[in-house]
Amino acid sequence: MSETAVKTYTRADFSSDQSVRWCPGCGDYAVLAQTQKVFPDLGVAKENFVFISGIGCSSRFPYYMDTFGFHTIHGRATAIASGVKLSNPDLSVWVVTGDGDGLSIGGNHTIHLLRRNLDINVMLFNNRIYGLTKGQYSPTSEVGKITKSTPFGSLDRPFNPSTLAMGANSTFVARTIDKETKHMQEMIKRAYGHKGTSFLEIYQNCNIFNDGAFAPLTDKDTKSDKVLRLENGQPMTFGVEQTKGIRLDGNTPIVVDIGDKWSLDDVLVHDESDYVIASLLSNLTYQPDFPDPIGVIYAIDSPTYEDLMVDQINAAIEMKGAESVQNMLNTGDTWVVE
Repeated sequence: MSETAVKTYTRADFSSDQSVRWCPGCGDYAVLAQTQKVFPDLGVAKENFVFISGIGCSSRFPYYMDTFGFHTIHGRATAIASGVKLSNPDLSVWVVTGDGDGLSIGGNHTIHLLRRNLDINVMLFNNRIYGLTKGQYSPTSEVGKITKSTPFGSLDRPFNPSTLAMGANSTFVARTIDKETKHMQEMIKRAYGHKGTSFLEIYQNCNIFNDGAFAPLTDKDTKSDKVLRLENGQPMTFGVEQTKGIRLDGNTPIVVDIGDKWSLDDVLVHDESDYVIASLLSNLTYQPDFPDPIGVIYAIDSPTYEDLMVDQINAAIEMKGAESVQNMLNTGDTWVVE
């Protein structure tokens, strides 16, 4: 084996010796299992992976992956991950966060990570509730949501994570569901393969404090009418027999029945690189008359922050020459304190 060859791994190589301490039945188990299944196939030495989390149920994740990692402070995982990536750009850096950690106390940090486009992968577990602190409403809870902190119903309009990511000019936005395990594996691979910040929202059921939040999207009898599976270059169809589609009436999306009046040619075709279509799709969430999109909503190639930083440093050195830190400190107005 050459020095640069990567060891062949199995799922067991990415499973730590720590006891998994989520509630039985939690959707987090599915995310962990699919991540551990996918990572052996990525062709990366496991010492080059780093998982970084903040605070919340999802933030236990680094303990259960047998890789390097940090369990950091509330809402600051993205800031710490940025420092890790800039100090060692060759690392594959993953942020694991939740709808509270990543969109409430950490919301500002998340926005700036996305707009800067560092080559970091964000996995946001969205269960629309605060699970670790026992069932308060979160930034993604629906209007009217009755919780321990909103006994008469939430008055807040919820954040839509994918719309937030689009507004922050994220270069990769995708969504999957904890029970769609094969789909989740595909999305994790797509996120890893994207050069730039990837934002993967995962609908994750909290069976203790918000059980069934995504039941229409996972129940056998309803999911075909409630989930829109996106495939690049393919028409946006859904339903048991794929007989329903999304089309534009002017600038307004509508649901049509494919048959006598409307044909497959009338249905909107998904284009991952089209910002307008992606923005439209992200806004279908919380709309009761539309299915909820899963898959890659938006993906474009754009220079990463760390590459631009290296280019800028090299340009400055070429223009001004290399210099030592000590000489820089001694330059300009200095004085001696006696």
